[in-house]
Amino acid sequence: MEDKYQIENKSYKVLPIKNNVVFPGVMMPIAVSKKSSLKLIKAVEKNDEPIILLTQKDNKATDPKEADLYTLGTMAHVIQIIPVPEMGKDTMMTIFEGLHRVKAVDFQECIDGSLVAHAIPMDEEMPLKNDKQFKATVDSVKETVLDILSKQEGAPSGLQSSLKNLTSSPSFLNYVCAIYHMPTETKQELLGIHSLMERATAMLTILQKDKEALDIKEDIRRRTVEKMDKQQREYFLQQELETIKKDLGDTDSSAQKVNELRDRAQQMKWSAAVAERFNKELERLEHMHVHAPDYSTQLDYLEFMLDLPWGVYSDDNYDMTHAQEVLNRDHFGLDKVKQRIVEHLAVQRQLSLRSKKDKEKSPVKSPILCLYGPPGVGKTSLGKSVAEALGRKYARISLGGLHDEAEIRGHRRTYIGALPGRIVDGIKKCGTSNPVFVLDEIDKIGADYKGDPTAALLEVLDPEQNNSFHDNYLDVDYDLSRVLFIATANTLETVPRPLLDRMELIEMTGYLQEEKEEIAKRHLIPKELANHGLKASQLKFKKDILAHIIDDYTRESGVRSLERQIATICRKIDTKLALGEEYNVSVTLDDLRTYLGQARYSRDSWETNKYVGVVTGLAWTQVGGEILFIETSLSAAKAPTLTLTGNLGDVMKESATLSLGYVKAHAKELGIKPDVFEKTAVHIHVPEGAIPKDGPSAGITMTTALVSAFTKRLVKPRIAMTGEMTLRGKVLPIGGVKEKLLAAKRAGITDIILCEDNRKDVAEINEIYLKGLKLHFVHDISEVLAIALV
Repeated sequence: MEDKYQIENKSYKVLPIKNNVVFPGVMMPIAVSKKSSLKLIKAVEKNDEPIILLTQKDNKATDPKEADLYTLGTMAHVIQIIPVPEMGKDTMMTIFEGLHRVKAVDFQECIDGSLVAHAIPMDEEMPLKNDKQFKATVDSVKETVLDILSKQEGAPSGLQSSLKNLTSSPSFLNYVCAIYHMPTETKQELLGIHSLMERATAMLTILQKDKEALDIKEDIRRRTVEKMDKQQREYFLQQELETIKKDLGDTDSSAQKVNELRDRAQQMKWSAAVAERFNKELERLEHMHVHAPDYSTQLDYLEFMLDLPWGVYSDDNYDMTHAQEVLNRDHFGLDKVKQRIVEHLAVQRQLSLRSKKDKEKSPVKSPILCLYGPPGVGKTSLGKSVAEALGRKYARISLGGLHDEAEIRGHRRTYIGALPGRIVDGIKKCGTSNPVFVLDEIDKIGADYKGDPTAALLEVLDPEQNNSFHDNYLDVDYDLSRVLFIATANTLETVPRPLLDRMELIEMTGYLQEEKEEIAKRHLIPKELANHGLKASQLKFKKDILAHIIDDYTRESGVRSLERQIATICRKIDTKLALGEEYNVSVTLDDLRTYLGQARYSRDSWETNKYVGVVTGLAWTQVGGEILFIETSLSAAKAPTLTLTGNLGDVMKESATLSLGYVKAHAKELGIKPDVFEKTAVHIHVPEGAIPKDGPSAGITMTTALVSAFTKRLVKPRIAMTGEMTLRGKVLPIGGVKEKLLAAKRAGITDIILCEDNRKDVAEINEIYLKGLKLHFVHDISEVLAIALV
């Protein structure tokens, strides 16, 4: 048949069709009722000529033009035209047979409005005669489509039998593509696939997806029927059980439970709005059958409302001496934090003395504190001490890794398995509405498609809003204004700015070595001795031994690693006691190496002043202060250069450039020949190049090193300095003064140069730590050079 209708270089009539795509080798019946289309089909049949069938893109187009049609279609010829009166008196069922896949081009519109176009053959890539892969794929298509038809309701039974009798051939594949129910756009895409193997694969994918969907629907239907049968059976059994109970004279347990809840509600100190909501929900429960699916959910909600401490507040302990004793007992140092807690207690004490009228006019609002600093400095444990000092209950939740807003606000009760938020749940567990509530790791909250928990915390941590906090599960406002929230964080960089704005930030820096020694002596050693079953007489640590453990075996801001090292020594002693071996009760340096191994860390100490261009500087780190050496060397060169080594950051590089610029500008008054810079290569190095170094406190140190190198003047012995400077030589203040001074003292430094503006920072340091240090406060770099250089 295809040989009879070869495609020639001439115009062919075009018939637009709706909701159908005709494939080559497939007979397709199409109902035609439009007069112009019927006239066109009859003319084609009379002249026994082929026609191009093109699918409409939009079925609403009544008079489709070239733009409304897919250009890829099928050349077909008319097999038979059959009148169909039941579909309309003018409707004819036309049976077409697809011949070739073609692309229609060069469209022209005839006088009667019909379209003609030239046809470019788009022959399909046929599989080889014995292509096993193609045959297996088409066989899978056949099996899958028959399986789908057997499960579909209303599928023609004759269609299944006709498909079973067809062989797995290219014509069968095109037949399935043509008759299978799927979107017209999908059929058009299948027609556009050049390779029959690829078309078979695409069709199989479509069928498998439909089969999976049918399987899911069947599974849902089956389970629904089973559930309905089970519910009906349970209903009849419950009715019989109720009848038996009635005959036996049993009281109605549901009514008894409702009465219990109503009696409890009368004792609650909640507002009229909350009482109204509770009574409404209680009425719902009263009308529920005890075995109804929602009964237990409704009962849990009402019991949760009753379990909350509405209007219940613990009395604050306003004994200032007691508060200070508790805070000092549990934590060494942290003076600023302790002072803030004592201040809060003093404010609460004054507010408690007001009249009832004044209290109602201006209710008490607790501050929102945020303690931030490195790990292990006691941020979380401080919350417990604060609760004990105030005489309040203690609650804590960890927010690390939290990424669901519902964890804070709770789930709406419309969801299965809904739960209250962790804030309200924590209040319930405390039993009072004014606990000390620690929000741990607030800097490690995440966010995803479930919401942003930090946005929910904005309401919790806002003293102006949290008097009416709305939990989705509770669904009524709850007053959090008297809760003392204490948030903890390691860094503020990951905490959103609006959240920071609602909190009072208190920095907790790392402990100094002297503070760590005291913490070990007062807290860690007694704790670990008790944990390991040892008495104080069985193991002792001298002060110098503790200093060695801190210096040689730990490098941290807090004391966690120090606690682990002490625990290690306790385990070694336990082992020796168990084996009956002798040991030194008072730990020695040799014992440390035996128990803990060789020293893991080392600190720099002052060495010598016999080299020019070498100056001792002071630096601050997360784990305390450190000394560092600024080394400068000069060498002859054709052109002036400045080389910086030691893994320096941008700020320190700028300080070095500024220092050299200052020395050049003031060469004459410093006793340096100006022309020496033109033929000198300057190299500034800070040892330990593997460690990154940066910060605005090395300006005067670098300037002193450069002047020492150019003037050949030595630096005075055991002197160190820290401070930034401007281009005109003014010395600027820096931070971390306490840590730097103690680092200098440990390193054997006796004289320290600081900015005059840092005098106020030194005034806050305990005099014990300053013993043996001579401090020089300066305004200008010229004063620094006069003090530091020989």
